[in-house]
Amino acid sequence: MRQPSFIVFFVSLFLVGCAGSSSMMQDVPAERSAYAPEPGHALLVFMRPSGLGFAIQSVVFDATSDEPKMIGIVSAKTKIAYQADPGEHRIMVVSESADFMDATLLEGKTYYALVTPRMGVWRARFSLRPVPKAEIGSKQFNEWIESSRWVENTEKSSEWARENMSSVKEKQAENITEWLNKPDKPILHAQDGS
Repeated sequence: MRQPSFIVFFVSLFLVGCAGSSSMMQDVPAERSAYAPEPGHALLVFMRPSGLGFAIQSVVFDATSDEPKMIGIVSAKTKIAYQADPGEHRIMVVSESADFMDATLLEGKTYYALVTPRMGVWRARFSLRPVPKAEIGSKQFNEWIESSRWVENTEKSSEWARENMSSVKEKQAENITEWLNKPDKPILHAQDGS
């Protein structure tokens, strides 16, 4: 069990988290920040515009297969782009616990989801909130986009994911049944893409 490493990760991120950033991620240069879906893919943008729970990091995974794939660490006031295969996906956000969102993605479309903090037992937990197409372009949506800066993975974040995958899978296993039994599971629908 890799729990101590997982705890050290979040404690270390707490120390740098006041700035709403992770030392394991890097800012995306302005000349590379005009994201669009790559050929044969859909683009999924995760935003965390809220400063609530700023000292705690949230890690987002594509948990569609048996081996979760880290999308990135989404700190307060950041956003990350994920080039995803079209089709059905299960997305997972991990901090103190794990929470999930299902998504159906169409090739060539761009989708958005919010990483939203909520109170946990010891620290903030996070959920995923799909952004429906009707909200894209609204005043609030534009504020979310403008208040969040683009970040991307580094070798450090990828290494952390490899070293802590057993702990991530434990959190996934501990929380998936409760999530599956929810009557109002968050779902990002194919038509929500723009």
